[in-house]
Amino acid sequence: MDNMRRLNLPEPEVSVIAEQGEHKILDIIRKKYVALTPEEWVRQHVIHYFKSTLEVPPTLMAVEKSFRIGQMTKRFDVAVYNNEGTPLLLTECKSPDVSVSQKVFDQAVRYNMHLHVDYLFVTNGLEHYGGKIDYRHQTFSFIKKLPKYQDMIKNRGGLV
Repeated sequence: MDNMRRLNLPEPEVSVIAEQGEHKILDIIRKKYVALTPEEWVRQHVIHYFKSTLEVPPTLMAVEKSFRIGQMTKRFDVAVYNNEGTPLLLTECKSPDVSVSQKVFDQAVRYNMHLHVDYLFVTNGLEHYGGKIDYRHQTFSFIKKLPKYQDMIKNRGGLV
């Protein structure tokens, strides 16, 4: 647990246990303890940030869900949905030791070609990059911070 570093996200209240010599952290979305890796540390910070700061209902978040692109199975880190089950935000989390490069951002964009969300968020817990996709005008704009959940819903489909 001591090797988990302080991130550039609000400090969440988390539950960490030691089980068979391994630290595990409670994932409030999956409702189970999962291995506490550096990437999971970031993912849990993001989940709590979405819940507390962006006011995303936990029931409208999905974590590490698989989906298919052609013959390949892929997995996203965190997605946020509206009440109709339409994805609004796709998040790619990396370990703090992995820089947020163009390659990482391209991975999120490739996944989004399948999911068709309005917002992308890529983070390693230290650096964060968010963007808004306007499908009507076929543009992508970096944004300084993600909007609150209700504003994501209001701005659905590029209607800003």
